[in-house]
Amino acid sequence: MQLSDLTHQLFAAKKIKELSFADLERILGRDEVWIAAVFYQQAAMSEDEAKLLVDALGLESIYIDQLTAYPIKGLGPVVPTDPFVYRFYEIMQVYGLPLKSVVQEKFGDGIMSAIDFTMDIEKEVDPKGDRVKLTMSGKFLPYKKW
Repeated sequence: MQLSDLTHQLFAAKKIKELSFADLERILGRDEVWIAAVFYQQAAMSEDEAKLLVDALGLESIYIDQLTAYPIKGLGPVVPTDPFVYRFYEIMQVYGLPLKSVVQEKFGDGIMSAIDFTMDIEKEVDPKGDRVKLTMSGKFLPYKKW
């Protein structure tokens, strides 16, 4: 997968400024995973949010237009056809790389185990429509160096 120039520039500026996504969450008042999604152009910011991010990263204002542009969601071809399974695939298309970035920022270079793993599903009653709450917990597995 090829990342955009904007994505590379945002990550480079974030590294230079030594900011975490949690730092950016405090600055922007938005969730760190959502901010990571913006980095991958999977979400768009308001102009005010984009100005805050550009200032925090020490970038020029020319990036504001790109940060506020409508995103093209998804990272690849759509495979599943079952609507329920497709939604999980859609979640990974949109938030997979942002989730990976945030997890690796917190734990290091590695993965979450799908073998040493638990998931809890809860029903949340909501007057606007019941909600599905998933809680996933997997052991962190760092990549080995040899």
